[in-house]
Amino acid sequence: MNSPASSSDTVTLDPALVRAARERTKGQFIVTPTVFRPALSQTMGCDVYVKYENMQHTGAFKARGAIAKLTTLTDAQKKAGVIAMSAGNHAQGVAFHATRLGIPATIVMPFGTPFNKTRKTSDYGGKVVLEGNNFTEASAAAQRMAKEQNLTLIHPYDDAHVISGQGVIGYEMLEQAPELDVIVVPVGGGGLIAGIALAAKDMKPSVEIIGVEPELYPSMINALTRGNRPCMGSTVAEGIAVRDVGQLSIPIVKSHVKETLTVTETNMERGISIYATMVKTVAEGAGAAPLGALLEYPDRFKGRKVGVVLSGGNIDARMLSSVLMRDLVRVGQVLTLSIEMPDRPGSLSIIAAICAELGANVLEISHGRFALDLSANAARLGLTIETRDSAHAQLVMDRIRAAGFTLTIRDPNET
Repeated sequence: MNSPASSSDTVTLDPALVRAARERTKGQFIVTPTVFRPALSQTMGCDVYVKYENMQHTGAFKARGAIAKLTTLTDAQKKAGVIAMSAGNHAQGVAFHATRLGIPATIVMPFGTPFNKTRKTSDYGGKVVLEGNNFTEASAAAQRMAKEQNLTLIHPYDDAHVISGQGVIGYEMLEQAPELDVIVVPVGGGGLIAGIALAAKDMKPSVEIIGVEPELYPSMINALTRGNRPCMGSTVAEGIAVRDVGQLSIPIVKSHVKETLTVTETNMERGISIYATMVKTVAEGAGAAPLGALLEYPDRFKGRKVGVVLSGGNIDARMLSSVLMRDLVRVGQVLTLSIEMPDRPGSLSIIAAICAELGANVLEISHGRFALDLSANAARLGLTIETRDSAHAQLVMDRIRAAGFTLTIRDPNET
């Protein structure tokens, strides 16, 4: 079995390895564009250039590392097959490229992996095996199976060849946008930022590399500072929600990365929404983390030329829908009003007429008469409306109050 450790024993992880991976894999992945986005730049207060890795065949950058590793295998290793552990983008990248090259691929995924992810991996030609209740247990199962079946293990982030393949992004970004001052990269296991840092610093030593990880999973910060901040909880950026980073990436990050920032769930959700509504592209939580950092630390990037790595777009449709609706609530375009009114004919029609006259879209109505804090001849109306912006919402509420009704905004967390 080729373990990550043995890989690092036999090759030197440096810019030359990244350049070799680029040459070896030429034509086997999409050279995605790095595009300046004026409207996004105006919103963020800096010049924003987006690297669209969601345009890869499998929707994420992981396909680069997979093909970089697969093209180093001997004929005997190819014949025996490969194995990987992943619940998402790495699984799909390995399955896609291994199948394309005629290499048998087994993908170990934890129990409870969403069906759409197992199905996509199978559709790309991978043999899916469900083992373990989490990534750690699935990883142990994959290592055991690799040894028992003489399979080559392709680690998602702690393998020198995988890291070198992902690092090609750094060269591409600076060729496409040589004016960049900063490159902001999502951090999970650390393979992506280590590879990009090697390439970008080789090509332009003055460029800053900034890492971004979820506030709930500060694993790289822990590794760099020997800290023990908790890494747990549900995050929209499940692709970078890891407890332990790869050992190969740590020294590279220490020497090449300016700093690693954490970003809140709110700002990652806002990043997803901004990509969808303003940039007209789809980002998963991890892919939106760099944009979330620009939202959270505006002074850190103000006036600079900033490249953000949109690492992937494989977000579940229901999750995307939920995030977009939550953001509309957050900015006041969708709000639920609790209105007390006399329980008599015509009250509801007055409120509906105000909404119609002012152009507020009524999304949902609930009508209750039995709340004990109301008088017996009163009712409470729950009215969810969509407005153009917060000023429009305020106008609607002012008119309803002027018509004699008592009104409050209901907390969106209320059941």
